Order: sequence, then structure tokens, then C-alpha cells
Amino acid sequence: MKKFYIIGFILLLFFDTFGQTSFKLTALSAMPLEVSVNWLIRVFSHIWAYLVMLGYTGAFVTWMVLLKKAPVGPAFAASHLQVVTVMLVSVIAFDEQITLTRMLGGLCIIAGIVFLALAEQKLQRKS
Repeated sequence: MKKFYIIGFILLLFFDTFGQTSFKLTALSAMPLEVSVNWLIRVFSHIWAYLVMLGYTGAFVTWMVLLKKAPVGPAFAASHLQVVTVMLVSVIAFDEQITLTRMLGGLCIIAGIVFLALAEQKLQRKS
């Protein structure tokens, strides 16, 4: 069962990060932003728009499968790890900077996930 969770959360993390990164690439490719049919055509003329759909569909399906088995609290917390992975990918792909605030935020997310996982383990040992 542990292997199921690990593989599931890695897949969820991959699909979420992939979807978010593709979303940004779609936005950059369709510039300038405007409310028009031409802008929509620009958006959907790039493969990134379709990869966004693939990423979000993969994340949704993975999340639904995980929710059948995983405890909701730790699962919900772990699903937010994608904020950290998107930040790291953005440094490489978009030359963004990791500020002190972003670093502290990422560390808080990771600490929260660790604490929830430990609490869940403690509850399982009691029962």
C-alpha cells in the first residue's frame, strides 16, 4: 500500500507541475493578452494549450484514484507540494528567482506535509 501512495503522489506531482508549467508556456506563447477571437486562436495554435489539458486531466484522474485509498488530510496536504515543484521548475525554465519569502513558504509546505504524515502514522499505530 505504501508503494501505491508513493507512486500515486509522484504521478500527481508530475501532472500538476507539468500542467502548471505548460499553462505558463501557453500564456507566454499567446502574448499579447487580449480579449478577442484572435487571442483564442493564438492560444489553441500552440501545443502547450493541449499539454495543459493533458496535465490537468492526468492530475485529476490520479487525485481521484488516490482519494479512494489515501487518508484525506495528508493527501490534501501532499497535493500542495506542487507549489514547491513549480517554483523549482520555474527557476530553471523561466529564470525566476527564489526569494526568501518563497523559500520560507516552500519550507512551511514541506514541514506541514511531514507533520501531517507523522500524525497519521501515530493515529494508525494507536488503532
